[in-house]
Amino acid sequence: MDKKNKVNREDLPEVYIDDILMSLKYYTDEHEFHLEIIDPKVCQQCVDKPCIDFCPVGCYRAQDGDTVQIAVQSCIECGTCRILCPYFNISWKYPRGGFGVNYKFG
Repeated sequence: MDKKNKVNREDLPEVYIDDILMSLKYYTDEHEFHLEIIDPKVCQQCVDKPCIDFCPVGCYRAQDGDTVQIAVQSCIECGTCRILCPYFNISWKYPRGGFGVNYKFG
């Protein structure tokens, strides 16, 4: 890329993930969750529990040192968890019609 087309980082607007997340509306389906752990025993044996670190909004939390709890209502439906769980122990599907994230800008 030549100097003429080079983007100067100082010219870019500051973007904060919290501001973006505040623009989302969540419609949680309390009767049929779109996200769940398939076998809790697998999570108990998982030493690193990478799901706690790779979820961009922190839906996964360690509980009692062994188990993993999911905050389904915080999910932004990116699908990262279904790809990065080393044991493929997370069941993820799009929420049924009318539920899930309603993106304000896009």
